[in-house]
Parts: sequence; C-alpha cells; structure tokens
Amino acid sequence: MKYIIIVGDGMADYPLEELGNKTPLQVARTPNFDKLAKGGMVGLAKTIPDGLSPGSDVANLSILGYNPNTYYPGRASLEAISQGIILEKEEIAFRCNLVTVEDGIMIDYSGGHITTLEAEKFIALLNQRMGKDNLIFYPGVSYRNLIITSLLPVESLPSLICFPPHDITGKNILEYLPNHELIKEIMFTSQNILKENKLNLERKQSNKREVSMVWLWGPGSLPSMPKFSDLFSLKGANIAAVDLIKGISKSIGFEVIKVTGATGYYDTDYQAKANYALQALEEFDLVYIHIEAPDEASHNGEISEKIKAIEEIDQKVLGTILEKVERYQDYKILLITDHYTPVSLKTHTKEIVPFIVYGTSIEKDDIVLFDEESAKDSSLYFEEGYKLMEWFINK
Repeated sequence: MKYIIIVGDGMADYPLEELGNKTPLQVARTPNFDKLAKGGMVGLAKTIPDGLSPGSDVANLSILGYNPNTYYPGRASLEAISQGIILEKEEIAFRCNLVTVEDGIMIDYSGGHITTLEAEKFIALLNQRMGKDNLIFYPGVSYRNLIITSLLPVESLPSLICFPPHDITGKNILEYLPNHELIKEIMFTSQNILKENKLNLERKQSNKREVSMVWLWGPGSLPSMPKFSDLFSLKGANIAAVDLIKGISKSIGFEVIKVTGATGYYDTDYQAKANYALQALEEFDLVYIHIEAPDEASHNGEISEKIKAIEEIDQKVLGTILEKVERYQDYKILLITDHYTPVSLKTHTKEIVPFIVYGTSIEKDDIVLFDEESAKDSSLYFEEGYKLMEWFINK
C-alpha cells in the first residue's frame, strides 16, 4: 500500500463578497479535487486543539498523527531542526522575520518578500553587530530566519507571548510587542542598526521595500517526538519548501527531499513537487506533500493569487499524481488543508477543516464536491484531528 498526503496550506476560507459570497475553493476550477470527492470520502477534522494557536506547526502535527497537546515544542525549534541546528537543553529558538515597518505600522511581514541571498546579508550584519555566544542569528529561506539564545531561561517559555507578524499587517506594532523586555530590546536594537544602512539604501535604489527590523515570535525548545515509523510502521518522505514542515518531518524520521524550484511562494514549481513525490513513492511507503502558496496569498489579501494557487495544486500536483499512481495496485490519497486562512482577515483561524480520502479500499459517500460548505454534509468528523492519520492508514 502506498500513501500520499497533499496539504494545501491555508486553502480553506470564508465566503467573499467579491466572489459572489463563495470561497476561493468553491470558485477555483478543481476537477481533480472533485474527482476525489466523487470517488472517495469527504470529512472534517479539528486540527487545532482548544487552547493552541491556529498555526501550521500545530495543524501539521495533527495531520501527521501527533497530538499537539503532547508533542508541540514551539515553531522556531522545529525550523531549527530543518536547518541542522542542534538546540541545547538551555536554549530557546525564535523565528526571526525580516519585516518592513513604517511610522510604527507593520507594512510587510516578509520585507518585500526578500530573496534568500539578500536576507543572508542582513543576517550577517546583525550577527556582526549583535551576535554573541548566547545570541546567534541564523539565515533561513527568504524572510524566515532564526535566533538561538540562552539569555532567557527555558522555563519562561510557557509565559512568553509573541505575535506572528503576518497577523498584524496594517496594525501598530506597539500594541503587539512581546511581553519580555529582552526580546523587545533585540528587536529595537536591530531597528537602529538597519536604519539607513547601506543594504537598505541599495534596496531603495532598486525600488524594494526597506527591511526595518527583525520581529521575533514562535519561540520553542528542544523537541522530543516518537518516530513515525514506530507509530505507524511506515517509511515516510516529505516534499516541502518551508523550514517548519521540513523540521517537523526530520523530527519524526521522514526523509526530507529537496525539490529544485520549490520556493514556498506563488512561484513554486508545483509540477516538480508532484514529480519528486512520484519518484519518492518508489522507495517510501508514504509521501507528505506540503504547498505553502495559498497561505501566502491569504496573508497578502490577494484573492486571485489564492484561486490560482488552488488551481495549480489541483492540476499540477494532484492531476500529475492521479495520472501515475494507479501503477500501484493499492494506494490511498489524503487531500487536506491544515487550517483556514481567510483572505479577509489575512491570518489563520481555528475552524474545522475539510479533507478527502480516496483510493483502493475507500468507500464512496454521497458528497461530490470538495469545498468548505460541501464538507459540512459529511458525518465523518475527527474531533481530535490527530486521530485522522490512524484512521487513514488502518481503515
């Protein structure tokens, strides 16, 4: 049996007036999604347990079969693992976004979607001016960078409050600062260093947005999770562009497959992701494919880009896989979105999410479309979302 999981990050949405009170998922042309709905089972899952924030970290742990209330270590520590950074027990990792702030307002959580090469120069500068043995900046992909520090006790983690910058676009940052003076000091010191720096002067000359400061959030400590193969007796591989998903995958023993052209943005190579996934199935029992683009479009408030991303997933990812997967006599496909990311809010929300299971040995239900509203007619519901994986594999 081969297992394929496709996660369209943030695909689920609210009805939009601009779309005739329909959601992007309802408006998008998704014949392959609907083929799965017609031939499989549509259901709902609660991927965000009560009391936890609706992030991709929590939601993807649920989808992979791990109870976030037990295993969630904090977002940044998972990204650190992806980068090969070994956290010590006394260290805390923070996600370190390069952001654009103007007149105290969060303008852009991604610094104008800064390139990785440009971001590395900014991180190197900050390490030179601020770095020390107990505070180190690490470059990541684009605006997604890290700080590792032992300046705060790990015991302080439960009381730390840090807001994701993509949740406060257009808002005054003073109302959303972290609740720890040291974290605020790091952020505002970076602002003083980057103000009128030559790197920003070069960006201005190229009509690019200024990188105003670093924004720290998503703190986490050294994670400890059982291997997926120990839980489910399957050998898994991951196809993803963002460090968070790679970090989760490494933590549970998945092989992380690097895909040329995978960017974590609108311009990601959807076709390459499908091709690499099919190749991976030759060696692995389960392949976990994560696509970030719909979520990025939602955070940017771009309806047309979200619709386009959903259609690309349908045609180039799922469509390609459906053409080839029948070479295996036994297979199952799980198509799911990890959480809602409404375009109107530009942030994640906690609603239960729709999914489809399709393949050999899967019974057909009466639902023929895949969208938020159609899924509400299903009687298949997982109140504890992490239990979906056990059902998917063993039903």
